[in-house]
Parts: sequence; C-alpha cells; structure tokens
Amino acid sequence: MDRIEAMRVFVAALDEGSLAAAGRKLGRSPAAVSRAIAFLEHHVGTELLHRTTRAIKLSEAGARYAAACRRVLIDLEEADLSAAGERTAPRGTLTVTAPPISGEEILRPIIDAYLDVYPAVSVNLILLDRNANLVDEGIDIALRVAELQDSSMVAVRVGGDVKRVIVASPRYLAGHPRIDEPADLVKHHIISTTHFGRDAWVFPPVPGSTIARSIHFTPRLVVNSVRAALASAVDGHGVTRLYTYHVAERVLDGSLKIVLRDAEPSPMPVHLITPQGRTSVPKVRAFIDFAAPRLRAEFARLSAGAGALKR
Repeated sequence: MDRIEAMRVFVAALDEGSLAAAGRKLGRSPAAVSRAIAFLEHHVGTELLHRTTRAIKLSEAGARYAAACRRVLIDLEEADLSAAGERTAPRGTLTVTAPPISGEEILRPIIDAYLDVYPAVSVNLILLDRNANLVDEGIDIALRVAELQDSSMVAVRVGGDVKRVIVASPRYLAGHPRIDEPADLVKHHIISTTHFGRDAWVFPPVPGSTIARSIHFTPRLVVNSVRAALASAVDGHGVTRLYTYHVAERVLDGSLKIVLRDAEPSPMPVHLITPQGRTSVPKVRAFIDFAAPRLRAEFARLSAGAGALKR
C-alpha cells in the first residue's frame, strides 16, 4: 500500500471522527480505511488509534504521528501547486478557524461570498474559543483577535481597535456596590469565560507604575460561551468582560452599561494568520486577498459603532 495515501486516509479518519465517516468521504469501505491505518501502524511499529465501535481516539504516539502526517501532506500539496504555477485556480477544501461570534457574524458572510466567487473551493469553518495549532490541526487560516506571539506565521492585519470592556446591566448595578476601580470587582457577582479569564482579569498599571493590575475573584458563573455570558449579564446576574463588538448593540439599546472605562486595556489587533508557505496555495491566497479588505471594512464599522457608545 502507498504510505502517502495511507496517511491521507489516517488524517481523514481523524477529521471525520470515525472510520465509517472517513470511508464515506473518500469513497472507500470502512474495511479499506481500517486496512490503511493498520498498514501505518505496522510500518511505525506501534498503535496509532484506539478503536471502539462508535469512535476513535489517538494514542500518544498517534498524536505525534498525526501532526507529522499533516505537515507531510501540506508540503506535498504545496509542491504540486507550485509546479502547476499560475495555471492552477483555487480548488479543494479550505479549513478556517475563528472565535465563535466573530466567526459566525463577521467571517461567515464573507466566506459565503468567497464560495460564490470560487465554486471549486469548499470551506470547513471551525469555531473555537481557543487558539488552535494551525499546523498540527491541519488548519489553513485563522482569524485571531490578539497580540501575535508566533513569528512562524504569516499575518495580515485586518483590524486594530477591538477593546476588552467590563459590562453589567443597569438593574444589576443599581442593586450592588459602585464599581469605581478594578479592585471593586471582588465585591461583585462575576460572570467569567474561559477565553477572557476564569478567575482573574488583568488591567493596565495605575499612573506612575509599570506593573499591571491583576484582580483575582471567585466567579459566580463560568461559561465557555460568549453568548451565554452576554445573556446572563443582560438578565442582571452579574458583571462580565467581553470585546466591544460583542456588547455594542446591547450598550446602545441600554441593556448593558460599560464600567471602568478609564481602566480599559489597550485595543487588540485582529489578523488573518496562516502557516509559512501556505500563501502559495491558490485557495489560501485567494481567500486572504478576498477576505482581508472586507474584514477591514467590517471591523472599522464595528469600531465606529463602539466609539459611539456614550459614557
């Protein structure tokens, strides 16, 4: 059996979540998929997958091997496309990740428009409240709202005025102590999210200091969903921290009020990032060229809306 083809089967099984689903995607029987994985396990001399009747799970060795397989397959795709040169039009499956709300409300309409322009491309949009490892997880492009640390990525800036703000409903604020400085938060019901800090929020230093303020608390509610935190705050159950584009509509309609404006951290940049070398792949290059100006326009609109939020 061809080892590269077996690697493709192995990665498809991981992406689809089962041998049967991988078989349907590749047009093979589950038995053929199982044989391909068994071939790889025999080749490397260790078990790669723990199999049950309903699911598969990577072994420790399998996780390392899967990351290597993805890199090999990406390198092969890039080599093929490079050889084909400019004659190659965007095609294939593009895998994109983004935070849930910005992915659903900002990026998803742009993806729809991109698919209309490039009918030979399909998109797998993965909404995550964590920063995925693009290479190990086989992801082409990510939308990131953060200061970038990984210099191995190609980054295209698409926004720069996203702020983290503290909000609560007027009803909640009327019935609880005033919030004049970050330390006052320890007296309040905190609705925290895993993305913005489960049990501590960091604020800029006080004037004359260079040490950031870290406010620790015991949250009353912890959720892994921005929408859930937003809804709970609107319903008057506590104070939460979110991005300006999450809360702008609710602040404008009076459902939420921003507090601690003078202690807001610096705005966060927004980037599209992709691994080094992926920009030579037509579907990736075309998406960046298509999406970047549209994202800049949308984040500029949202920033203008957020700037209109009155104190």
